[in-house]
Amino acid sequence: MKLAKAISWIGFGAMAMALYYGFTEGNFFTDGGMILDNPWGIVSMVDLYVGFTLFSMWIFFRERNKFISIAWIVAMMVFGFLTGSLYVAINLGRCKGDWKSFFMGWRGNEI
Repeated sequence: MKLAKAISWIGFGAMAMALYYGFTEGNFFTDGGMILDNPWGIVSMVDLYVGFTLFSMWIFFRERNKFISIAWIVAMMVFGFLTGSLYVAINLGRCKGDWKSFFMGWRGNEI
């Protein structure tokens, strides 16, 4: 579990630095337009949002409070895996070493 926590926090830091770099050194609309002009850019965006959607399904499944889960999902769609990394790090801390609790959330008690 310690390795998973470390990886999630490293992912959060990497995403934070990458987003900072992108927003300070790039132009979101110009650069984004260039990505969408490239067929592989479109493939990458579809791949990315399929991943966001699948990860968001897990969030929706494991959260008891649907308002909270929707807030996390919106953040996921806006900030990407910066949000995903933070969500994993927080919930690894909350589950206190119990992998079933981590993966299943409140539903872990049902099984």
